[in-house]
Amino acid sequence: MHESTANSYDDIEIGERFVTPGITVSESHVLGFAGLTGDFMPHHVDETFAKDLGFKGRLAHGLLVLSLVDGLKNRAKVQFDVLAALNWQDWRFLKPVYVGDRIHAEIQIRDKRPTRNETRGIVTLAIRVLNQDGEVVQEGENQLMLLRRPTGETPG
Repeated sequence: MHESTANSYDDIEIGERFVTPGITVSESHVLGFAGLTGDFMPHHVDETFAKDLGFKGRLAHGLLVLSLVDGLKNRAKVQFDVLAALNWQDWRFLKPVYVGDRIHAEIQIRDKRPTRNETRGIVTLAIRVLNQDGEVVQEGENQLMLLRRPTGETPG
């Protein structure tokens, strides 16, 4: 039997909202991500180059921020009984995120639907990523496949 303290598909409601913890984007994050991905574009690793382009400093990689948000989502007070992440949809990079910025995400349950397999359901999360100034820097959706409670089982 599967034991979990996380919310199953059956425990969540469309419209529910929650906020993740925050994280400060550090130089270590940016350089580590550059090393892992091979993306050493000067926007990310050269302060002078970024400033010469009109930015206030080095930019965090957009996909780094998305990755950090996925981790923040998984550390939030609201946890899901996730079987699989299915996709990130319509993800938009709206404003730059700089080394030293603090980000967090606001998440809302946008949709949910059962699958043909009665032990699983799919939820769609609408996610907005905000910086320390309350500006939305990224947004989009994430679909997750969650476990369902066995038929007849009630939460408790």
